[in-house]
Amino acid sequence: MTNNIPDTKPHYQILDGLRGVAAIIVVFFHLAEPHATSHLDNIVNHGYLAVDFFFLLSGFVIGYAYDDRWSKMTLGGFFRRRIVRLQPLVILGMTLGAIGFYFTDSTIWPLIHTVPVWKVIVVMLIGYTILPIPLSMDIRGWQEMHPLNSVGWSLFFEYIANILYALGLRKLSKKALGVFVSISAVLLVYLAVSSPNGNVAGGWTLNADHMRIGIIRTLFPFFAGLLLSRVAKPVYIKNAFLYCSLLIGVVLFMPRIGGVEYQWLNGLYEAFCIIVVFPLIVYMGAGAVVHNKKESKLCRFLGDISYPLYMTHYVLVYFYVAWVSNHSGISLSQAWPYALLTFTGALVLAYASLKLYDEPVRAWLRKKFK
Repeated sequence: MTNNIPDTKPHYQILDGLRGVAAIIVVFFHLAEPHATSHLDNIVNHGYLAVDFFFLLSGFVIGYAYDDRWSKMTLGGFFRRRIVRLQPLVILGMTLGAIGFYFTDSTIWPLIHTVPVWKVIVVMLIGYTILPIPLSMDIRGWQEMHPLNSVGWSLFFEYIANILYALGLRKLSKKALGVFVSISAVLLVYLAVSSPNGNVAGGWTLNADHMRIGIIRTLFPFFAGLLLSRVAKPVYIKNAFLYCSLLIGVVLFMPRIGGVEYQWLNGLYEAFCIIVVFPLIVYMGAGAVVHNKKESKLCRFLGDISYPLYMTHYVLVYFYVAWVSNHSGISLSQAWPYALLTFTGALVLAYASLKLYDEPVRAWLRKKFK
């Protein structure tokens, strides 16, 4: 079976831009996190829901890009394309995390200096595969499946979703896929309202509980996005990029709901956002068009840096978290110059990673695979 098909289709420019907006808010979330005393008072309280938004966007784009290609494309061809798209920045993020690891020795990670170099190298090499490391190899102390680049956990579940799609779920009819998505929605609601913390956060540790959370968080949004790509007939909405960006901001910056006494209300809010609001945003964005060259350039820039920003920013966040921990009790209002410096550095690092590494490597890999 031949694989002589185009590598890309025309992009949804607005959706590309929205991905960048969400990635920027993720950076804000991670910079605010070390100043929070609990999950109740982070000023970017629902920033972690950006991952669920990314999963939904991914499912939508995968359906759009690949659903009509399977008569001309092998499984190997599909997986090669996904590896070319995702893996270079996985490797870069793990490498940068390894380079900076010992420099983040601090009060929050007091044992970093005791970790032998060989162990860091082994963790880095395992990280290159995006396979999770066991808790016995946790070299930072946060029980992360990827302690050199924390965000790697979501790429692990992204690959699982891609594998499930390619190996069988892509063959489901619209009706069957709708049933699957409905069951996944029920599981998501149950997870959200029954969680001890009243949220869907989790998935970054290699244990049964986090794996359950990670799978549930992945199944609904990814395959709801796939279903949306097949059934939706987007309509034109004026100023959709502005409205969708504001809606993403409202969802992710929304303060905690229900407090300590009624945590299930917060879980219900998060389930509503994932099941209703995020698909609505994607639907609005898919039917929209950019209005002028400035908006087109902005969406393209945001789309281009979204994945590099997501995959490299936490390397710098580790330094910021270490600095905050060494200045116990410092507030965000006091630390904002350092937070701004870290944020700016993350943008610069993302753009440099895109232009100096990701784009050239992907171009080389595409040429080699062809």
